[in-house]
Amino acid sequence: MNEIYTKQIEESIDSLFSYLKGHTCEEQMERIIRGYEFAAEAHKKQKRRSGEPYIIHPIAVATILARELEMCDNTLIAAFLHDVVEDTPHTIEEIGEHFGDDVAKLVDAVTKRKKKNYQYSKQVDNYRQILESVHFDVRALLIKLADRLHNMRTLDSMSADKQMKIAGETDYFYAPLANRLGLYHIKTELENLSFRYRCPSDYARVEEQLCEEREEDRPKIEKFIDKIDSILKAAGYDVRTEVRYRRPYSVWRKMKATNTDLYHIDGKHYIRIIYSSQPNISDKKMCLNIYSALTDILKEKPCSVCNYIDSPKENGYQSFHVKLLNEHGEWEEIHISSETMVRNSRLGCAAERKETSLTIWLDKFREILKKIATNDNQDMAFMEGVTSTFYNDDIMVFTPKGHGIILPKGATALDFAFEIHSQVGEKAVYARINRKLMSLRTVLQRGDRVEIGTAEDAKPDTEWLDHVSTFKAKHFLRSYFASQPQLPYTRCPLCHPLPEDEVIGYNDGDGKTVLHKRDCPEVIRLASENGDAIVSATFAEDPNFLYPVKIRVQGIDRYHLMSDLIDCITDQLHLTMSSLKTENIDRIAICTIDFAVHSVSELNMVMNSILHIDGIDEVTHLNV
Repeated sequence: MNEIYTKQIEESIDSLFSYLKGHTCEEQMERIIRGYEFAAEAHKKQKRRSGEPYIIHPIAVATILARELEMCDNTLIAAFLHDVVEDTPHTIEEIGEHFGDDVAKLVDAVTKRKKKNYQYSKQVDNYRQILESVHFDVRALLIKLADRLHNMRTLDSMSADKQMKIAGETDYFYAPLANRLGLYHIKTELENLSFRYRCPSDYARVEEQLCEEREEDRPKIEKFIDKIDSILKAAGYDVRTEVRYRRPYSVWRKMKATNTDLYHIDGKHYIRIIYSSQPNISDKKMCLNIYSALTDILKEKPCSVCNYIDSPKENGYQSFHVKLLNEHGEWEEIHISSETMVRNSRLGCAAERKETSLTIWLDKFREILKKIATNDNQDMAFMEGVTSTFYNDDIMVFTPKGHGIILPKGATALDFAFEIHSQVGEKAVYARINRKLMSLRTVLQRGDRVEIGTAEDAKPDTEWLDHVSTFKAKHFLRSYFASQPQLPYTRCPLCHPLPEDEVIGYNDGDGKTVLHKRDCPEVIRLASENGDAIVSATFAEDPNFLYPVKIRVQGIDRYHLMSDLIDCITDQLHLTMSSLKTENIDRIAICTIDFAVHSVSELNMVMNSILHIDGIDEVTHLNV
């Protein structure tokens, strides 16, 4: 067995070094070899759970970074050494002495801190350390992703509970992180490995169905690709085409989202047309020329164009998408991309792109991490704050002046308002989406033009938290509500006491006192079961608090009755109605009105004022 492992190690490291010799200088190669030898010596007595020598893992991590991400010599050395400080007696100082400060900082960034007490939990503290390394260098994140990818590739040796833990972490944290760094192929593999270990039966079923369908559809797809090739060749374009099949997890997620089976969803594959960039023509023009040549002959699905060249996704992804009709009457998804775009999609942030949306996202993410740390995480769970920026897909919407704003798919006009500025979100009242008046809670679509209406006296509604998805919006709203005066009591949800009502308190056992009206059936029951929990209480009016109430008004219908009723509530009593419902039965007008008051005496005053309106016969407080 040892001979087999020795041969495996020799073959792996020789293959990696042979690849690197064609991509690095002699001096860099010598340092990389020394890094490997240091790691091999440090881990020589250690084994993985599978029983294989531990050094196989660092070699695999370095290979992923070299071959799949084309990383530099210091990153590869740090990959060899990434577990040395954590699992052996060697120190960061030693690594610095042998390989320099840059390698030492990278290793330090990916070394888990051992603590007696964790601020959140061992896992969350580890996530936090990983993410904070982005302040130093994004390469540390890439090492952790390569480390996780190899661990997922070799998860078979783990017990079922360990598989679930590691797969859950991967799906929740590492795969979305890879996506946000533009590493689409790593994100896809991590998602599918996680799905395979979390839900093996579902994974196997979807994979089998996809394989069957691919074999069945292969002839017509190849025929359609041949037609594309002939059209573009006749038009003078030298391109290569390939069909890309979406993996089981992507298909399964779409099945869940649409509540349908595999055979009734589209988008299970797409055709990629790849061209070489030309020095005298822009990528956008090249894409449009190819698009024009295709749509001169093939039917285009209306409104199917997505121009990710002018408006890249937040992870830096660029391409030109359109759907074309094949001869079987099915829409085929087409991606037109340059060789550079394909490379960038594979390498993501490792492609050394400068002025891209990915760079903007990294800067924005650093600010989010800084804000979470500064806030000491009181208003928002650390992972919630982080993962709200790791959404799977994004959309671009526009301000009235045409400025593009990138938001997560499913974001609302409220998210847009807070993305513009927190003060715009705080004072937001309505939205105009494509010039149409809409609720702030409206979910936005790609390309929407959004305008936010504000008012100086407007205040955030507590229900807004259920209708935002971005960190900026959640952070502001939770901070805002936390800063507002808080009631010392909880009101009974059955009897809804108001200030100045005769009330009694009940200690619920969690340190909270619940206020009840003295005639509330619930508190009468509680008093009979646990009388020691009953406490004296008063409920005084506080000008900072308003309480929603509902009244029912009944009277003889007449000309201007509704006008007089509204005038009484809004102009004379200066109250804001949140709802007004009316019906007329044989000239008997019945109105249900929702508004808010400071106390029961204010409610009585309102009801009394309404009762004096000509024709009103009865006003009743509805306890709902």
